[in-house]
Amino acid sequence: MSKKILVSFPLEIEQHHRDFLESQTKGYDVEFSYIDSDKLTIDDVKNVNCIIGSIRRKLIKAAENLEWLQIIYAGADLYTVPGLLKPETILTNAAGAYNVEVSEHMLAMTFALIRRFNQYMKNQINHTWQKMGSVKSVKNSTVLVLGLGRIGSDYAQKIKALGAYVIGMKRTLIDKPDYIDELYTIDELDNVIGRADIVAMVLPSGTSTNRIINAERLKKFKRGAYLINVGRGNAIDSEALKFALKNGLIGGAALDVTDPEPLPADDELWNFDNVIITPHIAGQLYLAESLDFIIKIAGENIKHFLKNEPLINVVSKELGY
Repeated sequence: MSKKILVSFPLEIEQHHRDFLESQTKGYDVEFSYIDSDKLTIDDVKNVNCIIGSIRRKLIKAAENLEWLQIIYAGADLYTVPGLLKPETILTNAAGAYNVEVSEHMLAMTFALIRRFNQYMKNQINHTWQKMGSVKSVKNSTVLVLGLGRIGSDYAQKIKALGAYVIGMKRTLIDKPDYIDELYTIDELDNVIGRADIVAMVLPSGTSTNRIINAERLKKFKRGAYLINVGRGNAIDSEALKFALKNGLIGGAALDVTDPEPLPADDELWNFDNVIITPHIAGQLYLAESLDFIIKIAGENIKHFLKNEPLINVVSKELGY
């Protein structure tokens, strides 16, 4: 039986990527189409069996023959809304593709905060030669990594190699890796958060993580501690964060994700000189290796799909979609 595969990315994929994907279909009747995700229409999706890439949710309902959706993100919460996908549609993600890209972004944020680079950049813009005072070192600092998935683990390894004492937190306990000094479940957060010099968050969206950093927990931070978030913006209570920054409860924050998003131009968070904001770009295919990884996952899954074999990176139905 013929299969129609739509490849839809927010950027044009190169010919060698197309060649690789198509090479996985030898012996099968497969028709590929390549359309930029921002140009997709109902007509483009209504007859396809598989979609690889990015698709607006409002178009998914029109994909009446959709058997498999391979997204380009590690987080799948945009597509696990109950009723969005048919029960028989397989959803796979790109977990593992952004480990290097996002963990290095986190590491850059870490150093920018503790060395006050954002403040010195503002001084440079204003042509002001001014010393901004004391800094911290990663070495001998206590770093709490909240969310030890693949990205969080990659960051933990990097920060441990630089001499930090690393505390890791997961939803469920695993065997403690060598690069983690202490490992707890998230239920222990209130007992641990006050020990950290840096709290680095890589949490998925969900009811259990919504506003997990709230006013009460910010009061438990060590004075001068820094907060980094590259997971989901709603994991932090924005108003509570502003209060903590105004009142010196924390030393500063670096946010690649915000709530709301995009962050409105008149939001007060823009004005703090100890806050770094990037527009949700830590993992957005800006690193060529990330795209290569996704293409590799998709290619492997194409082979499995055509052979009716189990796919890799399947998003669990336990998420309720």
